[in-house]
Amino acid sequence: MNRRTRRQLLTTTALTGALVLGAGTASATAAPAWIETGTTTVNSLTGGQGLASRADGSLVTRGLASVPLALRIAGWSHVGDPDVAGGYTFDAYQGGDTTTKKMFAATGPDGKRTTYEHTLDQGELLNNSFASVSPDGQWLVSGEWGAMNRLQVFPTPVLNAAAPAPGANLPQAGQITLDRGVESIQGCDFTDATHLLCSSDDAAKEVLEVALDRPLDGKPVTGHVTTAFAIPQRSICSGSFEAEGIDYDAARGTLRVAVVPPSPCLVATTVIAFRGA
Repeated sequence: MNRRTRRQLLTTTALTGALVLGAGTASATAAPAWIETGTTTVNSLTGGQGLASRADGSLVTRGLASVPLALRIAGWSHVGDPDVAGGYTFDAYQGGDTTTKKMFAATGPDGKRTTYEHTLDQGELLNNSFASVSPDGQWLVSGEWGAMNRLQVFPTPVLNAAAPAPGANLPQAGQITLDRGVESIQGCDFTDATHLLCSSDDAAKEVLEVALDRPLDGKPVTGHVTTAFAIPQRSICSGSFEAEGIDYDAARGTLRVAVVPPSPCLVATTVIAFRGA
């Protein structure tokens, strides 16, 4: 996700004054394929960027305060929407406006974190909005920001034998070329080998489905984009919402989408759960 100054101005003091979310000022209804089943809230400082489900059904959340001090000192100031695969948690990091690299971190079940840097290719934006691992564990999908017609693909660190060792440049593999432009993708997650659901912070605040021509194999592939549903926007506060990360728990058939409400309610991120019809 692109860093936003107003998100960075959240403080621990502000969190103590968090407002409880209530009846909505605006609402959008999910398409028939997805039925809303409930909502929860998480601290935006530790959950306002994204979420991922572990094998046991518990959630990993990420926010501005989730960046470990050692990584922040090294220049990695932003963490995006994470994913969990093969027992590892994968995070997407980006640095300041002058950086020439982006970074992915893989944290094992024992808590040991290993980092993998990618030097920006020609025309590549520094933004590193999310990490999403294919169901076979071999490919890591990520995205940039703004108006885009592609998603980036990398060999998954640790899980793909083709991925380089830490310290070597992590190269791009064949990209996903989208047949329709997308705007401000905050996160994506696979629902099966050829389908992803992505949260878009465009004007409509929607979940998009990307259908691949074939499972990822490290070669270029086309993704066909359709709108799945509009993300519900409900808060006691009035103003602009921000769509954030997305997670699909395949074992339980649960889809979750995070949305940050307007100020001053933005200190608590809403996580909306859905199940397939």
